[in-house]
Amino acid sequence: MWATYRRFPLTTLLYACIFLHAVVLMVGGAYTYARVPLGFQLADLLHLERNPYDKIGHLFQGFVPALAAREIFIRGRYVRGRRMLAFLVVCVAMAISAVYELIEWLAAVMFGDGAYDFLGTQGDLWDTQADMLFALIGAVVALLLFSRAHDRQLAKFHFENN
Repeated sequence: MWATYRRFPLTTLLYACIFLHAVVLMVGGAYTYARVPLGFQLADLLHLERNPYDKIGHLFQGFVPALAAREIFIRGRYVRGRRMLAFLVVCVAMAISAVYELIEWLAAVMFGDGAYDFLGTQGDLWDTQADMLFALIGAVVALLLFSRAHDRQLAKFHFENN
């Protein structure tokens, strides 16, 4: 991001979301997703049988790419119309989620039981589908809650120079 800042700076909103996503990923990587303490606290609070921290990661996996795709589509003037923009933004977020799930599957095939901690499935047969659902929710929430604020920040850029 530092390398492209002068040529293609992002909105403050997107930088903040990328930072928060990076924190979620680093915490998950430090503990492994199935063992993050915050996840145990959430499981106790919500009376869940498994640590849900990986779902936070997948929520961000939809949320942040949605805002990034939205910013690129708007600034590059690649998409006309708000509905088509929203549709394509969600499609990009879901494509990224699907690719990640394929990487998880490949890790499971290559490493067998050794991938268990990395994947964080915790015995959930439907983990892949749930992960993609959380990415979808993240993308939709990003659009519903932050499109107006994002538009205000994007208005400060001169698109013809990008």
